[in-house]
Amino acid sequence: MATEIQEGAKLEQLSHENPDEIEVAAGRDREQLEGWIPELASDADVREALEKAFDYRGDITVTRKDGTQVQGYLFDRQSSTTLTDSFIRIMPSNAPGTKINVGYADVAALAFTGRDTAAGKTFEAWVKKYWAKKAAGEQNIQIEPEKLD
Repeated sequence: MATEIQEGAKLEQLSHENPDEIEVAAGRDREQLEGWIPELASDADVREALEKAFDYRGDITVTRKDGTQVQGYLFDRQSSTTLTDSFIRIMPSNAPGTKINVGYADVAALAFTGRDTAAGKTFEAWVKKYWAKKAAGEQNIQIEPEKLD
């Protein structure tokens, strides 16, 4: 634990640094997952695909081993040491307000079927649009929320 003097010295040292040079964090490549149907050949494949589904900002379709399907938004997951102890939680698109648990071991197939609502909405994309509008002479350029579906 740092003392107040040590923290003050560190803040003084950092005040002379360029924030862009000291605030470097590893980024993450954004994958195009919309329409993707991963191959679930192994337990590791299931885990990896469900982690990507958790990060995905669109609906997915899960086909269980009994043949039933659940389409909706994966909003939570509990990953344990075995697939039988792990599960995902989905808000079905056809039953608002409902939440369904699906065990990892019950997943036979997965498809990224919904529109990726976060695609193309990076800060860099917004800045690019901003400068295009400014170059076109638009006034009062601002961030406006997208209408919900």
